[in-house]
Amino acid sequence: MPATAAEMLKKTRPELAPDPNVNPWVPLVAGGRASPGTLAVLALEQHRVIPADRRAFLHLAQRATEEPAAAGFFTALAEGEELAAARLGAFAEACAVDEERMRTYEPLPGCQAYPAYLSWLALNAAPTDAVLAVTANFATWGTYCASIAQGLRTHYGFTDEACAFFDFFAAPAPALDRQATAAVEAGLHAGRLDEKRVYAYGRLLQAYEQMFWTSLSALA
Repeated sequence: MPATAAEMLKKTRPELAPDPNVNPWVPLVAGGRASPGTLAVLALEQHRVIPADRRAFLHLAQRATEEPAAAGFFTALAEGEELAAARLGAFAEACAVDEERMRTYEPLPGCQAYPAYLSWLALNAAPTDAVLAVTANFATWGTYCASIAQGLRTHYGFTDEACAFFDFFAAPAPALDRQATAAVEAGLHAGRLDEKRVYAYGRLLQAYEQMFWTSLSALA
């Protein structure tokens, strides 16, 4: 096991992060080849994903009674999901998604596998293990969002307001990185981290993330 939290994060992030080069859908948006219909589906799926992830992060924070650094990390993530939710409406409106369609939409199983598993982690995983498992996804997710935002502006004429949801996640988050490092450091010192479980959790999250984009690509 690496001697420090920074070393452990440096090791696990590239190994557990989704491969950005095998995403089948984001390049379609970046090149202006995604249909407006699949953009609308992305808005509809994220309308379900964001509140589910927020509740999962809050539950992890509540469970981390003996791990204040991990509790702070997950609280910050939950607050970020709330800020993202406030920006999602403009994207949905630009995709011609109204409240009635939001209400009646039946989500795709492949797109909801990731938040479903995150909810499982919220109920079952040790919070510090979950810190490492979910952190690996963030950098790649931010890269995806940056590509989507650029594609929406360049090829679809979306405004800054309509792209704000993706801009939010694409922005660097050094404070969150520091919180993750502090949470992992505390877990290492307390002997709470289980590297084998972390990798098992992370690989499933990695697979479910890929499933999200594959499901959108299948619609195209």
